Amino acid sequence: MTYSEMQDVLMKELRLYHYPIAIKFFFDQSELDAFHDAAPEIHTPLKSMTFCQWEIGARMKGQIVYSGIEGLGCSNAKYSFGWKGIDDGEIKGHAKYTTDPEQAERFILSKSQLKEGLLGVAVAPLGAIDGLYEPDTVHFYCDNMQAYHLAVDYMAATDTHPLRPSITMNSSACGGNVYTLLEQEFNMLPACSGSYNAGKTERGEINVMIPGKKFGATFDRLMTRIEAGSSSITRPGDGFPGADICKNCPLIIFKKEA
Repeated sequence: MTYSEMQDVLMKELRLYHYPIAIKFFFDQSELDAFHDAAPEIHTPLKSMTFCQWEIGARMKGQIVYSGIEGLGCSNAKYSFGWKGIDDGEIKGHAKYTTDPEQAERFILSKSQLKEGLLGVAVAPLGAIDGLYEPDTVHFYCDNMQAYHLAVDYMAATDTHPLRPSITMNSSACGGNVYTLLEQEFNMLPACSGSYNAGKTERGEINVMIPGKKFGATFDRLMTRIEAGSSSITRPGDGFPGADICKNCPLIIFKKEA
């Protein structure tokens, strides 16, 4: 299947509210040039903003968004992307969450961080990247049961159990994707205080990140289940996410009118 076809299946079968986001971290100039030449239309931030705000264009508006460091106004994302090191400002920004500045420094240093040399980042709806690039990560903003279905399919497809997500302070969208890229593992985490406000996750969405190299296997597992019956794990046979009732309740049953 093309990525466009995959997106259609995911939107329909998982009842997604947002487009899945295909993220590409560009370290190679020739790859970046090829992306700019092939993309039908690229949007860039008018003013510097957070990474999770970049993703709004992709997941809500269906836009292909690209920017380098000049369009990023979030120090947490800059640190995660290897565009800055730890400094007093970064420690101070985390100190409100920690017991003392020393703990804040240790916590920051324990975060996943890309190597130096990142040229820029593209975020786009999964269905828009055919012919543009292979995603490094695929990021879903979804609800609890959608996240559970993605996690179960990933575990089955990659023979991984249990999953051990990585939750860090102040860096859910940015740091969460960097962790998934570097560790090549599934990640599932709540919005951080920054992305909840800046990223507009007021619906209580959960972040799910899947490595691009393992996304195909996860999707194939979903298709296998669909072909066997339905995409729903919680109530097989129903459309996802299944009836929002106890699956064995004998009272909530419907029949055709005589």
